Amino acid sequence: MAQVSINSDLGEWGFSTDAGERARLLQSPCVDTDPKNEEEASPEGQSRGTTSTFGAIFIVVNACLGAGLLNFPAAFSTAGGVAAGITLQMSMLVFIISGLVILAYCSQASNERTYQEVVWAVCGKLTGVLCEVAIAIYTFGTCIAFLIIIGDQQDKIIAVMAKEPEGAGGNPWYTDRKFTISLTAFLFILPLSIPREIGFQKYASFLSVVGTWYVTAIVIIKYIWPDKEMTPGDILTRKEARGPHVFLLEGRMRTRDERHFVTDTQQMSQRETAPQVVETARVKLHIFPIRAHLPVSWMAVFNAMPTICFGFQCHVSSVPIFNSMQRPEVKTWGGVVTAAMVIALAVYMGTGVCGFLAFGASVDPDVLLSYPSNDVAVAVARAFIILSVLSSYSILHFCGRAVIEGLWLRYQGMPVEEDVGRERRRRVLQTLVWFLLTLLLALFIPDIGKVISVIGGLAACFIFVFPGLCLIQAKLSEMEEVKPASWWVLVSYGVLLVTLGAFIFGQTTANAIFVDLLA
Repeated sequence: MAQVSINSDLGEWGFSTDAGERARLLQSPCVDTDPKNEEEASPEGQSRGTTSTFGAIFIVVNACLGAGLLNFPAAFSTAGGVAAGITLQMSMLVFIISGLVILAYCSQASNERTYQEVVWAVCGKLTGVLCEVAIAIYTFGTCIAFLIIIGDQQDKIIAVMAKEPEGAGGNPWYTDRKFTISLTAFLFILPLSIPREIGFQKYASFLSVVGTWYVTAIVIIKYIWPDKEMTPGDILTRKEARGPHVFLLEGRMRTRDERHFVTDTQQMSQRETAPQVVETARVKLHIFPIRAHLPVSWMAVFNAMPTICFGFQCHVSSVPIFNSMQRPEVKTWGGVVTAAMVIALAVYMGTGVCGFLAFGASVDPDVLLSYPSNDVAVAVARAFIILSVLSSYSILHFCGRAVIEGLWLRYQGMPVEEDVGRERRRRVLQTLVWFLLTLLLALFIPDIGKVISVIGGLAACFIFVFPGLCLIQAKLSEMEEVKPASWWVLVSYGVLLVTLGAFIFGQTTANAIFVDLLA
């Protein structure tokens, strides 16, 4: 059997006469060197895609599921419990699906095939540039999160190999987290990020799907059949009573040898600081101060929004997927995204609910960190996540680099064909700057929760703001003297999407800056 290696051809490393960035999912308008012909501009021309309906469902699910899965149990804890987390996800699902349908409708109306091209064509130059900048920042932040995830999983794996607990003093220098992240990044991520093309996308997609489903299965199984070594934290839910400072607390505790589900009530002042102990017939409940674990107001539920937006954000890649279908019709696409989002909801909800119930308020931002280091099944999940993230980093970097390249060429006012000689130099410089900045930030940011809290607000823009603006502009451009009731309904819905997205972006971003980053 002939040995096949990735990027073994020298032309893939820059020694090629074709100097264009070819971002298949996030290609900038100015790098589109092949003008659309009349056949492509017609509805019949769009039906030349090869993706079936079931294939499109799988691709959308693959685009939706990712590393954000690890943060969902912590998001349930932030939201205030299982009921609040599920309600929040179900409420968001309607807007997520409608945003995907709106983008397909605008793509068909404008005959554009990528997310930013649709925004550019429908909403104009200024909004299009803002969209491209948002995509670049979002992919940059996601790359930081990927490096942090690599460090998290490596800490656990090294602890098992060294037979020492994580964080123990006196560890060898080569087990230091900063060293292991840097070594992995320079040996694997940087070589995969420099090439002009990314022909290994299909392998990364396969690893991502397998790793995501495996992590979900492990979290659910470990909750149903827990190990004796696992000692979960307290699970608290809040319900206001009649008094202004009185709350109804519900507790659950599991011992090392057996599991008990106990429900008890205890009235407790909001001003109390010491934990209380409630004796029952089967187990002792430890009830901690409410301020230590629970949101102090309903507004705190929105702190879980970044994780949900980050997890369900597949809108940027949805437009190319829609145009790759054999029959790119809005009605068919509505069924595709509905089925895909229901599958993604089941995966995220299973991980979030079981992970939160297993560890309670003490769950880590990366749920895999809550499990013992010597658990073999969880170690396999960590290996899957590392392999998936190694390839996914280069894909996200490629997309961000393509957007930056497009912005630079537009600023210079030159097409790609006139800048062949400088393409390789620009590509290497862009890659090195991107790589070093993401690595430096990942070394000093403690957990993925802080990164997701920042880029989750941008994900809300992709889900709410830009689809809402596209819907408003598309309806305003219709040449009708008498506007039917449906026209007003759709315009109003577009305004609602923009308003809701702007609120989520502002609230989560401000909270991330002043609470997570500056705290």
